[in-house]
Amino acid sequence: MKVSVALACLLLAPCAFAGDAPATATTSDAKPSMHRYLVERTFPAGALKGLDAATKKKVNANNASVGVRWIESYANADETKTFCVYEGPNENAVRKAAELNKLPVDSITEVPVTLTPK
Repeated sequence: MKVSVALACLLLAPCAFAGDAPATATTSDAKPSMHRYLVERTFPAGALKGLDAATKKKVNANNASVGVRWIESYANADETKTFCVYEGPNENAVRKAAELNKLPVDSITEVPVTLTPK
């Protein structure tokens, strides 16, 4: 009995951490599966001051052209570092979107698992 309980825990544990795992396409006409990425960037001081609605619209259009979606970003206090969450079919598409938008990329990390305090 103890062995079967331990085995059940091992088999079910990965599901507890799979919160927002991307869906997998199941038909040939389905969209490619989306993956979530954290993109770290470093900017010169003041570079983020011109981030207005028109700039965001252009960024979103460029992103969409390669199948990428900007979810949200966080910046440090002096706005020289950002940590941006994106969805896209693969890392190369996220890099291409950054290139189209002339944005720096320090690192890109796929983050398929959501952990919450609840």
